[in-house]
Amino acid sequence: MTLCFLLRDTPAGTEVLLGMKRTGFGKGKIVGIGGHVEPGETDQEAVIREVFEETGLSVLPEDLVDAGAVRFVFPARPEWNMETSLFTAWTWQGEPAESDEIVPEWFPARRLPTDRMWQDADHWLPVVLEGGQVNVVVTMHTDNESVASSESLLP
Repeated sequence: MTLCFLLRDTPAGTEVLLGMKRTGFGKGKIVGIGGHVEPGETDQEAVIREVFEETGLSVLPEDLVDAGAVRFVFPARPEWNMETSLFTAWTWQGEPAESDEIVPEWFPARRLPTDRMWQDADHWLPVVLEGGQVNVVVTMHTDNESVASSESLLP
């Protein structure tokens, strides 16, 4: 998996582009823009494709900043386990548009809609949005919603 957090400066502060998931895994939640890596794709190629498919925005490889990775572990649903590469970008082309999968929306980076997101977002996303890098393992409870543990693998 890959996720890209597009950031912009506004007079009110930094905003991040997230989206309400319309279909599939995470339907109804506010999520980062991204998705699966197809066979033969690099993580960068996948996130560029996914950003375009989900929002209509074009991001160039040189505008992507590596923000690390999150490994999600679902003990009650191991088929949901996933490794996710994270990127940020401050530069892109176009205006965000709705797709069949995502309704994009800008949110203040310091006031994320965490009540509408996966619970793990609080454990790593603020670091990414502040320009940091993470390497985190998030293990979910058996309800597949709440976080059982979050462990940073960085020294």
